[in-house]
Amino acid sequence: MERLSVVVITLNEEKNIERCLRSLRWADEIVVVDSFSRDRTVELARKYADSIIEHEYDGDIPQRERGFAAASGTWLMYVDADEEVSDGLKDEILGVLTSRETRDGYEIPRKVFMFGTWVKHGGWYPDYTFRLFRRDRYRALQAEVHGGFTVDGETGRLSGLLNHYTYDSIAHYLSKMNDYTSLQISGKIGGGGGRSAGARRLILSPLSHFLRKYVSKQGYRDGFRGFLLASLGAIYTLALYSKLWEYGFRDREGRGVRPPITNPEVRRLKGL
Repeated sequence: MERLSVVVITLNEEKNIERCLRSLRWADEIVVVDSFSRDRTVELARKYADSIIEHEYDGDIPQRERGFAAASGTWLMYVDADEEVSDGLKDEILGVLTSRETRDGYEIPRKVFMFGTWVKHGGWYPDYTFRLFRRDRYRALQAEVHGGFTVDGETGRLSGLLNHYTYDSIAHYLSKMNDYTSLQISGKIGGGGGRSAGARRLILSPLSHFLRKYVSKQGYRDGFRGFLLASLGAIYTLALYSKLWEYGFRDREGRGVRPPITNPEVRRLKGL
């Protein structure tokens, strides 16, 4: 059987880290890359991790790359601290590691829990994400908030679930929304495109998001929760394009604007 190393990056994840790492005890190696957490994250991680690397945060991709470089497995897997590998996914991955008919990488379906409940519709399930790959075939993809992966080779999909325990309250969602939209704008501006948003986009994009999530993706089947999630997504879209409009407006007036990041943890991550 080939060897699997799992990498987890952390910052103040004492609420989630034990659930995550307990679900990975079957792996050959667990590598945690911590961004100098101020809570008990590292203390709790020591119960399960084979190695812990502490490094100031400079982006998800560099942090993951440090973990991958320290890992010894021929197969690599990345898991977020607020995720949990189900027994079904564990068994399926072990099957991949023992089979001669494997692909070079696999997408894994996520079961998303928001505000304490599994979100079944609205495009939230199955939320496929590329997480398992041969170490000699993968490439990191650049992105402002989280980044991603691809492989030079053949890919497949697994059916076992990766449980994702995301926002636990509306206040949590709104706090992250402000910071994530600012990070996204920084990426768009830095990439040279999307410098401004006109009135048409400001009006139509949130409406389009709501209709896609609530009607086309059948978010209405989740009842009021589905309506709430589609509405919050529309608010996120409105905030994003409003900030883009603000940047373009001030840029035209010769007054630069830096998207504000208010969450102290996110400010620390970005070195602000």
